[in-house]
Amino acid sequence: MNRRESLRLAGVALTGLAGFPRDASATAPGPKRVASVNSVYYKLSHSYHIAGRLMFGYTVKGRPHKPNVRVARMFNDQYHADGKMQDLSRGLARIKNFELTDTIAAALGGKESLDVDGVLLICEHGDYPRNKLGQILYPRFEMFEQIVEVFKSSKKSVPVFVDKHLSYDHAKARKMYDTAKAMGFGLMAGSSLPVTWRCPEWEPDLGAKIREAVVCWYSDLEIYGFHALEVLQCLLERRAGGETGVKSVRTLQGNAVWNAWDRGEWDKGLAEAALRRSGSRDYGAPRDHVEKPTAFLVEYVDGTRATLLNLPGYVADITAAVKVVGDPKPHATWFVLPLPPGARFFDPLTFHIESFLETGKSPYPVERTLLTSTLLDFLHRSMGEGGKTIAHDAMKIAYQPAKESHFFRGPFSDD
Repeated sequence: MNRRESLRLAGVALTGLAGFPRDASATAPGPKRVASVNSVYYKLSHSYHIAGRLMFGYTVKGRPHKPNVRVARMFNDQYHADGKMQDLSRGLARIKNFELTDTIAAALGGKESLDVDGVLLICEHGDYPRNKLGQILYPRFEMFEQIVEVFKSSKKSVPVFVDKHLSYDHAKARKMYDTAKAMGFGLMAGSSLPVTWRCPEWEPDLGAKIREAVVCWYSDLEIYGFHALEVLQCLLERRAGGETGVKSVRTLQGNAVWNAWDRGEWDKGLAEAALRRSGSRDYGAPRDHVEKPTAFLVEYVDGTRATLLNLPGYVADITAAVKVVGDPKPHATWFVLPLPPGARFFDPLTFHIESFLETGKSPYPVERTLLTSTLLDFLHRSMGEGGKTIAHDAMKIAYQPAKESHFFRGPFSDD
């Protein structure tokens, strides 16, 4: 089935579902009641960092912040008795007075009785397999479908936040996006990278003429590859004309990366500018330390180019550099990720989730995450095909960015 046919069938399946009223409780006074639908809940998991902040509070601009949100119920797909993934939710439920449920529908109030003001879908971490491309088979799509079934049966809907990717599979991600649009409920997604602190506090001017960008990053190609793409996209979407979509992608690995570097397939000055911002950069050159480098090459429809260099063993942070037409010097910044256990980069993300739950409108376009999810899928496919260049209409996702970048400024420690 081609993409056009799959979208036609999706549209048929969703006919008559648009315009569901928001749950009446969403306008009631008092804290917003949310359901947290998780893969797992253990120390330092994403659900721990996001749902935990909504329950315990966190820091905003150096001051304690108490969310106007209450976790009413929680569903966890997995419970682990011991080890690194030891479950914390059972003990926490007694302390914070929320209900643990056996099904996603029950977490939302029941199949025909939606009674929460919003849903958190935090399917990151846990014991899930990888496919042959190295993608983690998180059941985000399947969990989302169960949430939507409650919306359909109750004839009501509420905002849904999806942590990180929409799905590892671009077709599933597109269906999630199309479903939210057809049914008329707010959808927010993505990671903390676009909204965490930057050093320096820089962003491209809205409408800037951008020629090229380089992102330097580290660690797992699936887990951190998504973060790197979100860094790239939150910068490039601000270019003149807005986001035009992507024409093609290609993944290089090993010596092919060094050969492409030597040939000048990306701006070496941009790569060096990004690396200069890194606080973790090792001495010497990348090829002195990195055993298996990876390069994601992205060509946009409007001709803008980008390269994402995975350099584990040489850097342990994420930096980016952008070439603006008419400016002789590249602009570079470091995306600050304060270390666990606090991992305070979740503070800005949780803050914007709160805003979303309050208004039903994502502070930044969900199309950004639809695009980054889609690109990561095709970059894995390119890698699986030995570095083949892949062009596909699914990557041609055009949208306009928000006027504000929404990244946090100022201190990330307590005042």
